[in-house]
Amino acid sequence: MGLFRRWLNRRAPFNRKVEEAKQAGDETLEVRTLTASLEANLRIVRSMLGASPDVIVRTMVHKQAADLHFALIYIDGLVDALSINQMIAEINKQAEIEGPEPCSAAGFYRLLKDHALAIGSLGEALTLNDVWNAIFNGSTVIMVDGCVTALTADTAGGDRRAVEEPSSQTVIRGPKEGFTENFRTNTAMIRRKIKSPDLRIDCKTIGTKTQTNVAVIYLHGVANDEVVNEIHKRLNSIDTDSILESGYIEEFIQDAAYTPFPTVMNTERPDAAAAGILEGQVVILVDGTPFVLIAPVTFFKFFQSSEDYYQRFDIASFLRLIRFVSFVVSMLLPSLYIAITTFHQEMLPTTLLIGLAAQREGVPFPALVEAMLMELTFEVLREAGVRMPRVIGPAISIVGALVLGQAAVQAGLVSGAMVIVVSFTAIANFVIPALNMATAARLIRFTLMILGATLGLFGIVSGLMALLIHMSGLRSFGISYLLPVAPLVPGNLKDIFVRVPWWKMNTRPRLISPNHVREGKRQKPSPPSRPQRDEKDT
Repeated sequence: MGLFRRWLNRRAPFNRKVEEAKQAGDETLEVRTLTASLEANLRIVRSMLGASPDVIVRTMVHKQAADLHFALIYIDGLVDALSINQMIAEINKQAEIEGPEPCSAAGFYRLLKDHALAIGSLGEALTLNDVWNAIFNGSTVIMVDGCVTALTADTAGGDRRAVEEPSSQTVIRGPKEGFTENFRTNTAMIRRKIKSPDLRIDCKTIGTKTQTNVAVIYLHGVANDEVVNEIHKRLNSIDTDSILESGYIEEFIQDAAYTPFPTVMNTERPDAAAAGILEGQVVILVDGTPFVLIAPVTFFKFFQSSEDYYQRFDIASFLRLIRFVSFVVSMLLPSLYIAITTFHQEMLPTTLLIGLAAQREGVPFPALVEAMLMELTFEVLREAGVRMPRVIGPAISIVGALVLGQAAVQAGLVSGAMVIVVSFTAIANFVIPALNMATAARLIRFTLMILGATLGLFGIVSGLMALLIHMSGLRSFGISYLLPVAPLVPGNLKDIFVRVPWWKMNTRPRLISPNHVREGKRQKPSPPSRPQRDEKDT
């Protein structure tokens, strides 16, 4: 009780200052409720937003009552100028029509709300927070002198990026449209893919300063309710001042922070997001970014491409197996080369061993240092190619790789075989469709190289065992990361390493969606029976 009393005594001077400031009408305080005075409301708006030139406050006078004022508040660049002009013209037109109370504030307010504003979406703002949210989302706020409630008209517009082909996830066959930075455009793309009343879009605002719109999209009756509730719980627990991209959300809600493996998938393809929703996954859409999040996910989801489901199942299965092999190669090839050339030369054929020894005769570094130099050089070139301007980026990366590689071999710093190993490893890493999983393979590669250089094949096998143990303990919103391999669910293996035909995938993955039925039975196509020849024809 003594500590609580001392805390109250420390707070008393502050509370008195707040009450005195409120009684004196201090404009620096954030008044949460609107008043009936238009002048007071506009003074608060200007004081809160400052002298920003993009904040437009237009005060107008009623044509039939000179003492009746109203104001339009919007942000230039976030609204459609044509909609604003049409709305002002309609207000002036309707103001001339005699109503039941043409000269009163309440009558004019009802006239605006019921007749004058020809806007598809119209709402009301009771507090200043409602006013901020409206104008920052592209709406126009209309305040009437004498009314404690303001109208919010949806006039969102401005310059936006058009729908284009995704730059990071391209396909040969399939839709060529990708998400944009506009929130409503992205939700509309998913609506066009899934025309079902069961599609749910739950919106919320995260970020005390940015006030970023975030949507949780799922299919009611297909998605697991426990997973949906858990996602909502984690999103509601985020307390930060800014959310500028979906990567912020991903780090706040992922299950394991200290792991190289991603436990939340991201995509900029509407068809991939719609496919995940139809399988029982949940999509998290963030305003201002074309990359949406998909959860829960398993390890094998990162090797699936949208194009796998638009081609024949045999071709898709072959390409998927290539991706798995490429993932293993991108992790293990340099470490295997180091371990074999350092500790296990007896595993190589004599001719190959003599050739490698001849190449490494003039190299002054051990195999680990040689591989590290080449790998780090390639990582620098890769990053330079990404950050350089688009015109010269590819040229710099290609020329740099060729010149540095050839010069390093001729100078005797590295062997030709090491250049081949590092180059093929880099190419295999590009085959992985998910960039975050490809990055995980790059990080694991360096650890396995050190283990291979110190303990040989024993170190590599030990590292792989530790990696499998770590992966078996990962969860994505309660779903095992290695599902359906560990734990083994035979019914879910139809779309893991290979893809069976569509007519055999009649169920959704278990433990992700409680609704397993995807399609009807006996969907396998069959040729028509051979017509029997008529006896007369014979």
